[in-house]
Amino acid sequence: MKGWNSITVNLLSRDLEGISALSYNDTVTKENVKGAGMYPIGRSSGDYEAECSITLFKEEVDALKMALPKGQRIQDIGPFDIIVVYKSKDGAIVKDIIHNAEFTTDGVDVSQGDGSIATEYPLIISHITWNAA
Repeated sequence: MKGWNSITVNLLSRDLEGISALSYNDTVTKENVKGAGMYPIGRSSGDYEAECSITLFKEEVDALKMALPKGQRIQDIGPFDIIVVYKSKDGAIVKDIIHNAEFTTDGVDVSQGDGSIATEYPLIISHITWNAA
């Protein structure tokens, strides 16, 4: 059984500790092709799209920003891959690769009573390699 404690997320050559959520998915548009009669005669395949977001604690974002040259924003970071490794108790490893990620926004989301500051960052990505190795 895999759970949150069985994954490692590597971003910019660094295993993240200050991460509280990761979401990624991809879709391919598919439609039935209609012809004579009431049943489809085939299926068309459309565009591929992939989405990703990552929720990071403020300390993780601050460390990332401190590694950047003065005056640069996280949106200025060039495309990078995110490697997600899932380890089972039996030692089996599944690795997904989220390709060509870039930050699209920056900000802080904090409210009274919060014991920690975590912000969700949407990322633009090109594609996902599922079960890479």
